[in-house]
Amino acid sequence: MTHPEGAPLFAFEHTYVRDLDGLFTPWQAATAPAPQLLALNTTLAVELGIDPDALSTPEGVATLVGNSTVPGSTPVAQAYAGHQFGGYSPRLGDGRALLLGEMLDARGDRRDVHLKGSGRTPFARGGDGKAAVGPMLREYVISEAMHAMGVPTTRSLAVVATGEMIARDTMVPGAVLTRVAASHVRVGTFQYAAALADPTVLPRLADYVIARHHPAAAQSDAPYLGLLQAVVEVQAALIARWMLVGFIHGVMNTDNMTVSGETIDYGPCAFMDAYDPGTVFSSIDQHGRYAFGNQPDIAVWNLARFAETLLPLIATDPHDAVGPAMELLGTFDNRYRQHWNDGMRAKLGLPVESVGSVEAAAAGDESLVTDLLRLLQEQRIDHTMFLRSLSAVVRGDATASRSLFAQPEVFDTWRARWLVRVLTEGRDPHAIAAAMDAVNPVYIARNHQVEAALAAATAGDLAPFGRLVEVVTQPFTERPGLEHYAVPAPASFGDYRTFCGT
Repeated sequence: MTHPEGAPLFAFEHTYVRDLDGLFTPWQAATAPAPQLLALNTTLAVELGIDPDALSTPEGVATLVGNSTVPGSTPVAQAYAGHQFGGYSPRLGDGRALLLGEMLDARGDRRDVHLKGSGRTPFARGGDGKAAVGPMLREYVISEAMHAMGVPTTRSLAVVATGEMIARDTMVPGAVLTRVAASHVRVGTFQYAAALADPTVLPRLADYVIARHHPAAAQSDAPYLGLLQAVVEVQAALIARWMLVGFIHGVMNTDNMTVSGETIDYGPCAFMDAYDPGTVFSSIDQHGRYAFGNQPDIAVWNLARFAETLLPLIATDPHDAVGPAMELLGTFDNRYRQHWNDGMRAKLGLPVESVGSVEAAAAGDESLVTDLLRLLQEQRIDHTMFLRSLSAVVRGDATASRSLFAQPEVFDTWRARWLVRVLTEGRDPHAIAAAMDAVNPVYIARNHQVEAALAAATAGDLAPFGRLVEVVTQPFTERPGLEHYAVPAPASFGDYRTFCGT
């Protein structure tokens, strides 16, 4: 791939700015005194149709950190509101971020290009607008790990050190993350639009989102109900995928829920080791509102806030819209459960169809899964390691799975029931095991590995970070020499807590 002399690195378009006046403020990034490229996602650059070598030049780095603006582009800080831990904040917005513009990638899909940590904006609310190296590299590695596991997510294109020290608990090096997303429109964007005095903004936003993300809704007799249905569906699918890989977002505020169905804003996020629905890592989630097992219910709560903003669009009298909206919200549980059940069946190697009563088989499979999760919780079994180990059981070797249990006989009882279902109908064990290995990762972004890599990077050594990215972006392929990446944290790691990084 070549970069034509004199051509801009990014061929930006600005449909958000063109169509949604009232939902942004034009702004420029703060100047970074000595930018240095720390991480560049060459694979993503190619997907975007950008020459990675051009991004590595001084011109490219200046653009990635916000020091240089692409000619004709209109950087903006986006406006949104949001419920944060249940409390409503009417004016949040991009306090330390800028939407540089949109571009069509190599497949013709529209993608936002966005800076995070680029300095104070009018939405900064007292913060310094900056970001530290550690949290920006955290978002890079975890978002890329999620993408590699097939979880819809924003992507990380680059992290650039700014060359300045910023004040957190101590003085730490600053950085800017360049993030790519289907869009950055959130439930909180709709909340902000719904509260504006200008009554034209909300319908313009809804029509924009339908056209950009959910065009099928436009063909509906009730397009705004169609929009609600589409967002309920993509969020049900997304949360199911979080739960299947043991991911805990940590701060599921309405301003952190996209209408596109992508994971966004990797702050105090983490992956669960031992299976426990009550797992909380976030230092600010003191009451466990966003605990692992609460995520589906919180998603419904957030979607209800989204539905509230759409009521005036669904019917002239909003009271007439409440019933249809509630009915659609009520479908979330079945949608989520279907996605989660399909995922668990794949992870456990269970047949999609069965001989005899489909209902009885489904009930039996549900009992198998419920009993398994109870065992994993009671015996503090590592979620990722256990699920990966089951393919070896199908191949005839239960050693690894049994070794995880303090009382392996309880696993043996469950295993006997499970194998009857897995090996029914004369299914090929080796094909089943291979299919399980394709959906059960060996490697996730283990919390202790992430922290070690970020500590080293903050001190100037990027090698552990680069190695971790290499490992977690090939999560399903077991490789010799990487065994320590596949095991949970040692006891010495202690009681892990994550922080927003602001």
